[in-house]
Amino acid sequence: MRTYYIFVICVFSVFNMCRDKNAGPTETQSIPEPPGWSLVWHDEFDGKKIDLTKWEHEVNARGGGNNELQYYTARSENSYVKNGVLVIEAIKETFTGSEGTREYTSARLRTKNKGDWTYGRFEIRAKLPYGQGIWPAIWMLPTDNEYGGWAASGEIDIMELVGHEPNKVHGTLHYGGGWPENKHTGKSYTLAQGNFSQDFHVFTIEWKEGEIRWYMDGVHYQTLTEWYSTNGEFPAPFDKRFHLLLNVAVGGNWPGNPDETTVFPQRMEVDYVRIFEAK
Repeated sequence: MRTYYIFVICVFSVFNMCRDKNAGPTETQSIPEPPGWSLVWHDEFDGKKIDLTKWEHEVNARGGGNNELQYYTARSENSYVKNGVLVIEAIKETFTGSEGTREYTSARLRTKNKGDWTYGRFEIRAKLPYGQGIWPAIWMLPTDNEYGGWAASGEIDIMELVGHEPNKVHGTLHYGGGWPENKHTGKSYTLAQGNFSQDFHVFTIEWKEGEIRWYMDGVHYQTLTEWYSTNGEFPAPFDKRFHLLLNVAVGGNWPGNPDETTVFPQRMEVDYVRIFEAK
């Protein structure tokens, strides 16, 4: 009998070793650090629910100033953790809240005052939604707006996609003065084959004093070193603390509205978020 128990324990241990090796990094395993960078914050979404010590939901129907059509909610129907990924789901449904009634719902999560950084490497692995009028984004806003209202205090768009161009992502900076005196600069990256809804990809920026670099799956496709704020000297406004946002918008000035070709629900799946600081 003792020999049998030892055999079972050994088999179970080998199974766990193999399972961990194939599962990739988790909260309890070592996460690889790129040369020159140290991990300071991360979420691997390995739990059963969204970690509210790291994220908060923005709940509103204001349309983001872009005439978007969704009601952002904190409901589990619109954002949840499943099979090791964060899912943000846009649904076509009539929903009424304190700010009115909308025909679509979705979610917008942020790390404001839970994760705020000045400079660093921001690495997010995600699979994106698609379709006319669908607008996923991974981006950053200033936590304190020390140089004034948008966009005098800046905005960093790590990744945006408009759903009618499912093979193209955009990296953009917004800066200058307060609206409508704002400016923006950026470039796009287009996949040679397929689109961003078919598989996970890693979207990264490296933000240092006076320079921001964009990468897609490790391919460097843009560096920006010129910007300004009407209320501060360079490198303002990108010298203050920013926080991270993840959302899927529906409709708006840039993507246009959904049409009869748009399939719902649409999901952005986020495998991990990792933030590093320079050594």
